[in-house]
Amino acid sequence: MLDVLGMEPGEERVYRVLLGRPDSTVTVLSDLLALARTDVAKALSRLVGWGLVIESADGRFTAAPPAMALGALITRQRDGLRRAEQALVTLTEEHRAAMSGRGINDLIEVVTGLDAIRHRFLQVQQAARTQIRTFITAPFVAVPPDQNTAEPEAIGRGVEFRAVLDRAVLAEPGIINDAIDALRNGVQLRVADQLPMKLVLADADLGLVPLAVTPAGEPGAVLLHRSGLLAALDALFETVWRTARPLELPATGGEAESAVGPGAEGPTDLDRRILALLLAGLTDQTAATQLGLSPRTLHRRLRHLMDMAGVRTRMQLGGHAVRHRWVEAH
Repeated sequence: MLDVLGMEPGEERVYRVLLGRPDSTVTVLSDLLALARTDVAKALSRLVGWGLVIESADGRFTAAPPAMALGALITRQRDGLRRAEQALVTLTEEHRAAMSGRGINDLIEVVTGLDAIRHRFLQVQQAARTQIRTFITAPFVAVPPDQNTAEPEAIGRGVEFRAVLDRAVLAEPGIINDAIDALRNGVQLRVADQLPMKLVLADADLGLVPLAVTPAGEPGAVLLHRSGLLAALDALFETVWRTARPLELPATGGEAESAVGPGAEGPTDLDRRILALLLAGLTDQTAATQLGLSPRTLHRRLRHLMDMAGVRTRMQLGGHAVRHRWVEAH
């Protein structure tokens, strides 16, 4: 648990034991932890250097109070991170200045192979400071949405995520649960009828565009640095974003919600999810499959919603749903 502070597992074990066994010797700790004395002595030396352990004149060791010792260590780590962030800003500006005079070969990097593309995909997101924008299309070749480990890390440091999904993606197995998780984490999602490409943009500095499979049979991609081409992709994303339909999927729902008792005044979360998927362009069968419903149950829910809205057609239901904020308006 304390590895984020630079502490090795053995050092953390020694510290934890000392919390309950003050005034312990190297021999006692070695026996308790079943570790070699040299390893215990080395761990203690590091812990003493950090101020986490206090050594007495007779060779006994006691853990310093965690609130004081660990608090000071955490503060040093935070100060170090702030200095690193300041250095990052400076280095980024230096890099931009250097790149402004470079040739086209320095602005475009060709990436070949699944592992290399996956690595660059994660790196681009890790480099973002303010926003990440993506076009998501099927199939998922390098990194499926549920394996994008860089996304929660970026969200945690305050990076804004906006993603446009190709409508066909909503038919992919498990994508609805992934979308619900993303929305819950603050990701903004919209749906377009058809996207021209996969794309990930980090601020206005980096862009990754997957390409077709190479003649050798390997997938390829291009990594773009700040340039006219990257600016064009930036503009393309914003144009598509403005015309795409917002995707709203309540975090709960399921078959158990399909029964609405007499006197219900509005749609359930399940109803809202049905409406969101159908308005996004999914077929009845695909929407039912994604929600774990039978087509018959889906049709029954739609009939109930039409009765609730006092309309006769699905088009009228869609208009009523938007006007009465059953789903998010475009």
